[in-house]
This record gives sequence, structure tokens and C-alpha cells, in this order.
Amino acid sequence: MSTSAELRAVGYADPVAQHLIERVQQEYVVRYGGRDAAVVDPAEFSPPLGLFLVAEVDGVPAGCGGWRAHGHGVAELKRMYVEPGFRRRGLAALLLAELERTAAAAGHERLLLNSGDRQPEALALYDRAGYHPVAGYGIYADSPEAVFLGKELAADRPEPEEDAWAS
Repeated sequence: MSTSAELRAVGYADPVAQHLIERVQQEYVVRYGGRDAAVVDPAEFSPPLGLFLVAEVDGVPAGCGGWRAHGHGVAELKRMYVEPGFRRRGLAALLLAELERTAAAAGHERLLLNSGDRQPEALALYDRAGYHPVAGYGIYADSPEAVFLGKELAADRPEPEEDAWAS
């Protein structure tokens, strides 16, 4: 079943974004016993450093996600979340595809993420989208519950003309 959703770029501190971010934090409490302790600077999700999207269905906040620059052509996916009442409708895949597209358009060649072993739905989504295991990073690098994934992004950059390289 698919859902018609409106995706909007907002600041990380936007009230709708903050509501959804708090909902994802509560999901972490239920699944892992605590909030995500990774430091997040809201400015990292503002262009050109990053982007944060909210998804609304008929004006109702339904999901969110963002990316932030991680360095050297790499961006990191953060705070992917879909409200329980909107799950299994393709909304997460829609959000993920737009985050991948915008990260690639901003010049990033690779997208990384940190999920967890108690999020099988998320792991299945990332597997379907072509993500593969990568080395751990950040505060959860050595956590046995942490799952680190990455994907090469399709570059939508024009190929240089042949004689552009001629000297």
C-alpha cells in the first residue's frame, strides 16, 4: 500500500521536526532502554551542510529523516522515523529515496547510517535499498547492538566532455 505524502525541508529545530524527533527518541527508549546519545547539532542539518525532511499525510506529521555532512564526500543519515499509524505504506522508502537524492545532488558520493539490531523493519528497508555493512564509527562504534550500513550514491553529475581533459 502506498501513501501520498508531502515532503518538506525544515530546520531541525522546527516544531514539527522536534515532535517527530522526540517520537523517535521514545522509540529508542522502548527498544533499547534509553535515548540516542549521539550528539546532534541542529545547524548540521541546514543546507549546504545537510537537510532535514518531514513527511506529512493529509497535513498530519507522519515521518522524518535527515542527512548531515560526515566529511570527504560522505553524508550520514539520521533520525529516520515513521509514525506507527503510517508504517507499511512506503513512506520510509519515499523519505529514504529523497534523502539519497538530495545528498547526491549536494555532492556526496556515499551515505552512512547507524541503526540497531532491535530495529528489524529499518534494517529490512536499508537492505532493500542496497545498503551494506560498513565499519563502525562514533560513540556506538563498539556497541554489540549497533549496525552500521552504507551505500554508494548515484551521481547525477554530467560527464565531462572528452576534450575538457585535453591540454
